[in-house]
Amino acid sequence: MEYSLIKDIIGLLEEFEAENSGNLYSKDLHGFKSWIFDKESSENKDKQTEPYWEGKENGRTPESAINTLLVHLNRYAKTYSKSAIADSEFSTQEEFIYLINLRAYGRMTKTELIKKNIQEKPAGMLIITRLLKQGWIEQTESDDDKRSKYISISEKGIIALEKQMEKIRNATNIVAGNLNHTEKMELIRILNKLDRFHHPIFSRNIDSKDLINTVFKEYTFKN
Repeated sequence: MEYSLIKDIIGLLEEFEAENSGNLYSKDLHGFKSWIFDKESSENKDKQTEPYWEGKENGRTPESAINTLLVHLNRYAKTYSKSAIADSEFSTQEEFIYLINLRAYGRMTKTELIKKNIQEKPAGMLIITRLLKQGWIEQTESDDDKRSKYISISEKGIIALEKQMEKIRNATNIVAGNLNHTEKMELIRILNKLDRFHHPIFSRNIDSKDLINTVFKEYTFKN
């Protein structure tokens, strides 16, 4: 038996547990395999030539570039979404995103829907109120707890959504731009990794004044 191989595997497991203190990966074989894949991909990428970003020659950090590019992409996406609902009954992109989620995942509570869209409760409740007023969603009581209410997309909501779906699909295609299939898959992998990092933090509803200090105390950030 190759005991050296067993020692290597144990060493990897120890490294996995140490780096996964923030629970970015599930604590099972699937999470361990995902961590190894990301680690290998990252090491291979490090061997390649680094890309250029604006201000790099003046010492601008990659973290700064990533933040700026994500903000820019979010603004581009909003611009296309705004075009997709022009001359329609929708007021904001959040309205059709809420309907898309209800159609895709079925009925859920208001809180569940708001969390799925990564929004704060007051803003989410305003959107739900508008959707109810339009008759695009329906509200029903829970069979188990009469105090809990579920919302689902109505037939009228499906019709409103279908009227805009072609433009919405076109908008999503434009946002993906000139990426080829391989680049799209790589981007999804990277964005999923970031989402797995940020979503648990967001779900804790940490007060804004404590958020950055709390995250920096609990997580290790490596350059």
